[in-house]
Amino acid sequence: MIVHPNHPSFQNMEIHKIKTGFILIFAYLLLFAPVNQTPLPNATISDLSFKNMDCAMNLYRTISGYHDKNIFFSPLSISNTFAALLLASGGATHREILRGLNLEQLTQADQPELIPKLFELLNENITQNKSLRLDQSMALFMSPQFEVERQFEDQIKRFFDADIKSVNFEDTEESVRVINEYIQQKTENKVTDMISSLDPVIQLMLVSTIFFQGSWEKPFNSDFTNTAPFYVNNYKVVQVPMMFMEDKFYMMEDNPLGAKVLKLPYQEGVSMLILLPNKGMDYTVIDEEITAERFQSWIKNLQKIKLEVTMPRFKIEQSYALHDLLPQMGMASIFSSSANLTKLSKNEGLKVSEVLHKAVIEVNETGTVASAATVISITPYSLPRAFPVNRPFFFFLYHEDTNCLLFMGRVIDPTKN
Repeated sequence: MIVHPNHPSFQNMEIHKIKTGFILIFAYLLLFAPVNQTPLPNATISDLSFKNMDCAMNLYRTISGYHDKNIFFSPLSISNTFAALLLASGGATHREILRGLNLEQLTQADQPELIPKLFELLNENITQNKSLRLDQSMALFMSPQFEVERQFEDQIKRFFDADIKSVNFEDTEESVRVINEYIQQKTENKVTDMISSLDPVIQLMLVSTIFFQGSWEKPFNSDFTNTAPFYVNNYKVVQVPMMFMEDKFYMMEDNPLGAKVLKLPYQEGVSMLILLPNKGMDYTVIDEEITAERFQSWIKNLQKIKLEVTMPRFKIEQSYALHDLLPQMGMASIFSSSANLTKLSKNEGLKVSEVLHKAVIEVNETGTVASAATVISITPYSLPRAFPVNRPFFFFLYHEDTNCLLFMGRVIDPTKN
């Protein structure tokens, strides 16, 4: 069993050093039990970003079906890591991963490496602006006696720049130390003591990390931050530090959806898009309607107007056992004795046992570290209008050049970590 402890490094952040953090761990256990859409021609990284968006919304809706609390995760890193698993899988397991990631249309029979190559190009495009702090890493930890197929090892290094490291999982104490040190080093000490224990029967572990750190293009003035009410629902109101700014912002109204959209840009080619349901609008109705097409239409129809924006400071730390959620999205066999991971290793009885995901975001005055027939109605304004983010809202951190969704979440109660 892999455990995610609380991380003091996150809890002790200085208020003006804003960080968005994410950690994702996969563990493969060796068990000794037996174990169609039309392709898109010339698929591009834009197609990949589009598909990742819909996959992200499917996962979001699966998570939200369990509770009405805050949500935060990184669609990009989850897709990245399962794209690496595509290289390891075959048969029904391979097809299930493709369907789960919404990538069936991007496959080409004569180009088996197309999807990993698209992920490689997407990651290169996102990080080509050297001012953007988006650090990603992937590592494969394996027992010395574990035989990984040479082709898989070469591919995961080539497409995902993964580190391959040997570790004796039978020595659980040493394994925990080695893996924690790797995570700590890759996250510049932002995450320490990620793992507290490991099962000695583990043979292989895939670790993926991603961190974003950014400053608002137009910082909020902390002198204007005041305690104000946030309306969680009709029965609950909480008092929160509410930031304020009056300036020109890009926004639009999606009248058919019953929500407003606000863009808050960072300095490094990344923006936060806030989706605020109208007063009296049930956010659970809106989250059923969010799609990649709708997201792109919001970005396309943004207009610059003068606004008075108020929004809460908030910090969210969330962990998910994705092995309990992904089977609901059609990815079931990889967690069962019928898993086909023969491209990873010829060892029999190999399956994925756990997919653990942890994400942390903190937003304050200086920044953040951390359908086809739809008709959008745009309402022009000439006078300053208020955009009070004082009720449950959705937020999306995306890379502007590719429209790639890096992180997404919803805030129901900003006082809950």
